[in-house]
Amino acid sequence: MTKRVTVVASGETERRALPHLVRHLQELAVTIDDVRVPPRNRALDAQMAERLIKAAWYENPNAPPEKFVLVVDLDARGPDEVLEPIRGRLPGRKDGITADILCAYAQRHLEAWYFADAENLSEHLKRDLGRVDTSQPDEIQNPKLHLKHLLGDVVYTARVSEEIARGLNPGRISQRSPSFKGFVDAILNGA
Repeated sequence: MTKRVTVVASGETERRALPHLVRHLQELAVTIDDVRVPPRNRALDAQMAERLIKAAWYENPNAPPEKFVLVVDLDARGPDEVLEPIRGRLPGRKDGITADILCAYAQRHLEAWYFADAENLSEHLKRDLGRVDTSQPDEIQNPKLHLKHLLGDVVYTARVSEEIARGLNPGRISQRSPSFKGFVDAILNGA
């Protein structure tokens, strides 16, 4: 039996890219049914996370998600600083939601995960990645900006992000990015 997981994320880039980055989990009978993001480019804060989870839960009462995983970009902040206000407001049993709700994060930005598979990223971009240290992708100071520079004249959009994610190796990313591994662990078993 396949476990159905709904991911709550911050925007269109994540909505389009994340299913490709976790496609390997289908072998383990886990699927990402949906990636929910705030409407009209609103910020993903505690109140918005609560609304998105409740909407996904009550939308289909005959087959609600079995698990929710909320994933946020940390930018330059610490995990507790970003996640604690959200964790304190997440809905749960008191709201009639029996699914597990777990939190994960992308260290700095989701784009750091792309640098964890430097070989395929370089191949996709058809160029060298420059001086960025891809051995510790979670430590790249501004991975989104670095990626934008590498794209040159190509404007970085959610579609471009999806194309990049489609060509990456999720297993390699898990080995090299602790924050991505944490996200995958949350999807799989809640570690």
